[in-house]
Amino acid sequence: MSTLIIFNRQPYDGSDVTWNGLRLASTLAQDGHPVRIFLMNDSVDLARDSCRPPTGYDQDLVAILKKLIAQGVAVKVCGTCMARCGIHKNEPYYAGANRATMAELAEWVITSQRTLTF
Repeated sequence: MSTLIIFNRQPYDGSDVTWNGLRLASTLAQDGHPVRIFLMNDSVDLARDSCRPPTGYDQDLVAILKKLIAQGVAVKVCGTCMARCGIHKNEPYYAGANRATMAELAEWVITSQRTLTF
C-alpha cells in the first residue's frame, strides 16, 4: 500500500506548505515507501515548467517534483483544474505529470494506506 499526497495550494504562496509536502514525499520515496502525488486546484502549477521560484525563494519546487517523477513516483494532475486553476493556467505540462479524473483520484484514495493533504 502506498501513501497518497494531495496538493491543493499554489506552489509559491508565501508559505513552505508545498515545499514541506514535497520534502515528506521525497523522504518516504528515499526510504522505499511507495508514494503517489495528486495535484489539484492551484497546485497544478507544480507540473508546469513556467512555474518558477520567486526572487529570494531558495527552493525550486518544480525541480523537486521532477526528481520524484524520475524516481518513479506517480504524479497525476486534475484534468478539470488544468484549465481552471493556477497562475499559469492553460500552459503546458511536462512529461510524467499525467492528466487524471476525479474517478482516478477516488481509486487512489481507496487503494492508499494513507492519504495526506497539503
